[in-house]
Amino acid sequence: MRQDIERDNMKIGFIGLGHAGGALASTLLRNGVDLTVRDLDRAAAAAFVAGGAAFAESPRAMAESCDIVITCLPSPAASAAVVEGPDGVLAGVRPGLVWLEMSTTDPDEIRRLARRFEERGAVAVDCPVSGGVHRAATGNISIFAGCDRGVFERVLPVLKILGRRILHTGPVGSAATLKAMTNYLATANLLTLCEALVTMKAAGLDLATTYEAIRISSGNSFVHETESQVILNGSRDISFSMDLVQKDIGLFQKTADAHGVPLEISPLMIEIFRDGQRRYGERANSDDIIRRLEEATGLSILAPGFPAEMVDTEPEEQGYEIVRGGRP
Repeated sequence: MRQDIERDNMKIGFIGLGHAGGALASTLLRNGVDLTVRDLDRAAAAAFVAGGAAFAESPRAMAESCDIVITCLPSPAASAAVVEGPDGVLAGVRPGLVWLEMSTTDPDEIRRLARRFEERGAVAVDCPVSGGVHRAATGNISIFAGCDRGVFERVLPVLKILGRRILHTGPVGSAATLKAMTNYLATANLLTLCEALVTMKAAGLDLATTYEAIRISSGNSFVHETESQVILNGSRDISFSMDLVQKDIGLFQKTADAHGVPLEISPLMIEIFRDGQRRYGERANSDDIIRRLEEATGLSILAPGFPAEMVDTEPEEQGYEIVRGGRP
C-alpha cells in the first residue's frame, strides 16, 4: 500500500469497471480510498462492494455523494451518456465537484463537457492513462492531466495514488490530444513489430532469439517488451481490442486533418485495422492483427517461454509529477 496521503476524508466515485477502469478502481480501493463504484454490468462491481466500496444506483447519485467522480469508458459517446443522461453526473453536480475523465476521448468533446461542468461551479480534468492494464493494476501507470494548474494541484494527491508518473499537460483537451498521439505511435510500433517478426521467421531466424535481438537493440520499445511477448505466446491478449485501436488512431487522424497535416502512414494504419476488423471481428484482440501476415505467408509466429498475459513486476511506487527534464 502507498504511503498515506492527506485526502480530507475525500469521497471518490468511479464509473466504468472494464479492463483499465477496473484496474484503476482496484488501486484506489487497495489504498484505502472511500470509494463508490458503478458499471452497467452490476456483476463487475461485486468484488469492489465485497472489498468495502459502495455502489451507486446512478451517475447522478454518485455526483450527489462524492467529491470526485472518475469515468473510464470505451468511447466519447459513452462518456457523454454518463455525464449528460437524465440521471447523469451533471444532474447531480454540486459546486466544487471534480470530474476526472480518464477515458481516451476526443479533445473537442472533453472541452465541451468541461464547459458544462464549469457552468455549474464544478471542474473537469482531462486525465487519460498510458502504459497498459498491467500497470494500471499496480498503480504504476502514467497519467496525463489537462486542466488549470490550481486544479491540477488539487487533484494531484489522488493522481499519485492512481499512477506513478503524472504529467500536467496544459489546459483541458491537451491531455486527450497527447494520449491519442501516444496510442498512434504504439499502434505504428505494433504493426512494424508484426512485420519484423514475420520477416525474421520467413528468413529462418529463431523467434526467441529475434525477440532478444530487438530487446537489446536500438529497435527496442515498450510495445516490444510487452506486446511481442503475448504475440509469441499466441494469446495475443493485452486487454485491448481493435475497435479501441480504431477509435484512438482515428482521433489522431482527426487532429492532423484539423491542422492540415498531410499524413501518409496514419491512413494506411487505419485501413490495416479496418481489414483486421472485417476478418476477425470488431472486438478482436488488437494483437490479432499479426494474423493477416501469418495467413498471407502460412507462417506461425509462436515461440515457447513467453507469457499469455502481461504482469507488472515492478513494486508499487508513490506517484510523482513529471517536469521537463524528468523526475523532479
